[in-house]
Amino acid sequence: MTKQNSSILLRKLNKNKLSNIWNDFKDALAGTSHDYTRIPLSRAVFLLAIPMVLEMIMESVFAVVDIYFVGKLGADAVATVGITESVLTVIYAIAFGLSMATTALVSRRIGEKNEQEASKEALQAIITGIAISLIIAIPGIVFAKDLLRLMGASAIIVDELSTYTSIMFGGNLVIMLLFINNAIFRGAGDAAIAMRVLWIANGLNMILDPILIFGIGPFPELGIAGAAVATNIGRGIAVAYQLYILWKGKGRIRLSGLKLAIESQRIKHLLKISLGGIAQSLIATSSWIFLVRIISNFGSEVVAGYTIGIRIILFSLLPSWGLSNAAATLVGQNLGAREPERAEKAVWGVARINLVFLGSLSILFIVFPEWFVRLFTDDLAVIHSGKQCLRIVAYGFGFYGIGMVMTQAFNGAGDTRTPTRINIIAFWMIEIPLAYVLALQIGWQEEGAFYAIIIAEAAMTLLAAYLFKKGRWKKEAV
Repeated sequence: MTKQNSSILLRKLNKNKLSNIWNDFKDALAGTSHDYTRIPLSRAVFLLAIPMVLEMIMESVFAVVDIYFVGKLGADAVATVGITESVLTVIYAIAFGLSMATTALVSRRIGEKNEQEASKEALQAIITGIAISLIIAIPGIVFAKDLLRLMGASAIIVDELSTYTSIMFGGNLVIMLLFINNAIFRGAGDAAIAMRVLWIANGLNMILDPILIFGIGPFPELGIAGAAVATNIGRGIAVAYQLYILWKGKGRIRLSGLKLAIESQRIKHLLKISLGGIAQSLIATSSWIFLVRIISNFGSEVVAGYTIGIRIILFSLLPSWGLSNAAATLVGQNLGAREPERAEKAVWGVARINLVFLGSLSILFIVFPEWFVRLFTDDLAVIHSGKQCLRIVAYGFGFYGIGMVMTQAFNGAGDTRTPTRINIIAFWMIEIPLAYVLALQIGWQEEGAFYAIIIAEAAMTLLAAYLFKKGRWKKEAV
């Protein structure tokens, strides 16, 4: 073959390769049905990861936009959001645990090629989520001020801004169902639907935020309460869309033909798996409550800076959670199809991608932290605290990239106990005591808490990788 012919052939091959990638990209966005236990693994990762990453990118954009508008109301308003969200982590933990169990059960049944059973698991998960959210809503509304006071909030926050906290607790039903319903779609491999749902929720939220916070046009000026109302309206409409698809759609999960009744055995099984996920998430997220409590010793400006820094960090980490969710779905479906080695290969591949992505992104936050924080506030004290948080925590991005994939892989297998034990060690035996000592005893103040975060995350990642390599999760039955 001549050199010219070789060059022509190479160009054709590259053109075909690009064409195939583009076609797969369109399939991923359209939600084309695939058997993820049979198609080439690299293609399976691509088809699942694209909508899941785009889904999380919109979530992260919302996190930044939301705090941007709230930031215009001052440090106390930002601190209110930060303190409220630190308490809401309990609700997120429960929703996370239920969603992890739901993904594990639905993906395993789909891998076994039993869509009817997968649909039954989904229905009982929804019923469970509704019951739990109603139990949480009433005390959350009644004791909102007491919760803020307990978290060390200033008198201004407790007396004037607690409406935000009441509304967020009262609307926890939409949080719970948003998590559970999207877990159903992801477990079934319908990642494109989950993506569209969050785009609807967060797109509406970003439109309504400035309108309701500042009273644009005929709408009343609600201040910080407007941010809570906007969030609940956006999420509520998205949940309505989810339920419509589940009952009227043509996806893998169809609830229309099922009897709307409580099946106690399924719920018990769901809760048994969920308990590990709930405990796992409570241990991790409640550690943030204690971190906020420690940081609140240094004033509202420091809490506000920390809140902005963490929101920016979420902006970068949430797309990586999309990749991790793809790994969880592949683990569940491939274990259901009795392909454990394929499941393991998928996890290591996703972990490498995540490591490269977050490792590269960390450089920006380490070199230019102040530029990012200044996008949200002009308060010099808040900027100083925020840039320190962003720069220090970014040092651990490489660890986060691997660790989150490993823990999601355990969850996708239905092994929620292992991440729970890992979190106990990393967050309660390392992070909280270390943050207390460094911040309050040694005198590093808020920087001590920031360094404690990356040390704990590094410990979590190393332990998770070691246990994943041992492979006991491959034998998990759900």
